[in-house]
Amino acid sequence: MPPNLHHRPAVRILGVRVDALSYDELLARIADFIAAGAPRQVATVNPEFVMEARHNAEFRAVLERADLCLADGVGLLWAARRLGSRLPERVTGSDAVPLVAERAAQTGWRLFLLGAAPGVAERTAGILRSRYGGVQIVGAYAGSPADVEAPEIIGRIRQARPDVLFVAYGAPKQDLWIARHSAALGVPVMMGVGGAFDHIAGVRSRAPRWVQRLNLEWLYRLITQPWRWRRQLALPRFAWAVLQMSNVKREAGSGKRQA
Repeated sequence: MPPNLHHRPAVRILGVRVDALSYDELLARIADFIAAGAPRQVATVNPEFVMEARHNAEFRAVLERADLCLADGVGLLWAARRLGSRLPERVTGSDAVPLVAERAAQTGWRLFLLGAAPGVAERTAGILRSRYGGVQIVGAYAGSPADVEAPEIIGRIRQARPDVLFVAYGAPKQDLWIARHSAALGVPVMMGVGGAFDHIAGVRSRAPRWVQRLNLEWLYRLITQPWRWRRQLALPRFAWAVLQMSNVKREAGSGKRQA
């Protein structure tokens, strides 16, 4: 097994591990996982994940056991700095899917797209095939995270034999689903990607690049998807919790210096 699979820099943000990886490093880790062959879970963590994990013990345990937890949220980069650590860049599911598809076209990795609304995964597969000639997308299926559907979905995936499985059921459902069925699926890389298929397929617009550069993608989502307002309440709670923790660390450091 490649030695770097278990040696990765990470930071703790309100108790949740976040791995300090760039996109290039993520692609390298995916290559390692595929070469090793054992089932691996990758989670794309944002502030909403962190706040959910604080009161959802099962989800917290899944994130702790995940092989990679990516910093999918600029709030995590800010939090890491406040807490005295550093994350190299934001690594999102929406950007990772095309990057992995591009690399797959070069390497022969086999991809399976699971989740989103009916027809969206298939539409996403068509777009990725047109962009990255030769990419092998061996399955695209909406399905659902309901337990009753699991046997059929697992059968489809096992028959397709993908190297990478993208699951777009939204958090925490997608991550819990992967964890529950990881052994049965036997896929080397299983990654929860949230709304990535919707963005690629054009079902839901993503914030313009200039909005992303200003770190205001959360505001764009709130304006264009007002029904998310309850979920967005996690953001100020997250910021407040990080500020409290950073103040505690600063006071503890000051006390040690005085002693």
